[in-house]
Amino acid sequence: MRVLITGGAGFIGSHLTEALLSRGDEVLILDDLSTGSSENIRHLKNLPKLNYWIDSVMNKALLAELVDESDLVVHLAAAVGVRLIVESPVRTIETNIKGTELVLEAARKKKKKVFIASTSEVYGKSTHFPFHEEDDLVLGSTDKGRWSYAASKALDEFLALAYWKERKLPVVIGRFFNTIGPRQTGQYGMVVPNFVRQALEGQPITVFGTGKQSRCFCYVGDTVAAVLKLLDAPDAVGQVFNIGASEEISIEDLANLIKAKLNSSSPICYIPYDKAYEAGFEDMPRRVPSTAKIDRYVGWQPSTSLDATIDLIAEYFKQKQKPLAYDAAAKTYIGSHQQLEDTDAAA
Repeated sequence: MRVLITGGAGFIGSHLTEALLSRGDEVLILDDLSTGSSENIRHLKNLPKLNYWIDSVMNKALLAELVDESDLVVHLAAAVGVRLIVESPVRTIETNIKGTELVLEAARKKKKKVFIASTSEVYGKSTHFPFHEEDDLVLGSTDKGRWSYAASKALDEFLALAYWKERKLPVVIGRFFNTIGPRQTGQYGMVVPNFVRQALEGQPITVFGTGKQSRCFCYVGDTVAAVLKLLDAPDAVGQVFNIGASEEISIEDLANLIKAKLNSSSPICYIPYDKAYEAGFEDMPRRVPSTAKIDRYVGWQPSTSLDATIDLIAEYFKQKQKPLAYDAAAKTYIGSHQQLEDTDAAA
């Protein structure tokens, strides 16, 4: 099977690419590297069943060509991360809404199945826990830029379901809940990689707000397994599914857990939201998914604990910090992916 992944060089996209290639599928990646990185797929680039284009989903001609060559489409390309959303609301809205519209229209012409990546953010300020797919969405005021991402992704869902109902385009929607794992960057405000990096480097672990807000963190390998199951399930078409873990932890407890696991001397510092992001910033006190629906449809439940995932993330950061070694037999450098990229750039 040929699978087109928009945003395939991103955190989740690169792991999904690995999984598809490992089961024998051919993968086509379209990514403009705005939030993804070529480093994420560097180790895959010589595989014969991987093809990639550094370009945007806004390139309609290229997008149409790649959709035409594919059997199904996984649309992951989006503006991600709270910091990016707050700092670049226009980019957030345009990328999410226009990009999804172009993908759906290109897929409609050839009736190609599409997986649309959505987010737990669409539940907004709902206090009905755990979140169920059919629950009402409760968003904040439009003068709070923080909610532009949630609104844009909710509109993506409405549009995708409209394409299914009116134009019979087979679509599946997955709402991701705080997916974490190796290759995730803290650049745009992702909390776990930031905490791990700060703990390893002895820097202050920065908790935004009171730290009492809680989240459920899902290992990226489990998230990818859920996407694969949904792609292979005919009954999933036209449906929305939560994809997340049920192990809830406060951000304050998360900081203490990471500090203890990594035997770090880092102090834990609290930064008010208005200093971390913007004045009047609003956040959700809890974000807890019900996964009963996806379990019922495809038999999926996450299997990797938060403890184990933190260990994997820490090991990833440690490996990145290791110096390069020259392998004379292979005539290449081995070691940190980041350093390898810098070496290649200098060559």
